[in-house]
Amino acid sequence: QVHLVESGGGLVQAGGSLRLSCAASGSNFINVMYWYRQAPGKQRELVASITRGGSTNYAGSVKGRFTISRDNARNTVYLQMNSLKPEDTAVYFCKANLFGNDYWGQGTQVTVSS
Repeated sequence: QVHLVESGGGLVQAGGSLRLSCAASGSNFINVMYWYRQAPGKQRELVASITRGGSTNYAGSVKGRFTISRDNARNTVYLQMNSLKPEDTAVYFCKANLFGNDYWGQGTQVTVSS
């Protein structure tokens, strides 16, 4: 069983920055970790992913503005979000996949004002 806890969301003006954190417990064998987001009335979408070895992938809408990283010793994944836009407003979720099972955090709200 994997437990994920996100933190770092908040209200920021357009052009600002936020750093989200997701602390994982319950396993040291998680390979890929993900950040997703869900805006009101929209489907949840993948924002970024990172393997245990540090390989990353990004959605086109955030490439060049967001950076995903992880600290394997702390079992924590981060999402540095720069040049935030109002369309980045959403609940951001962390996900881990372990042995074919998906585990989700409770989400953290990010609101970007124009």
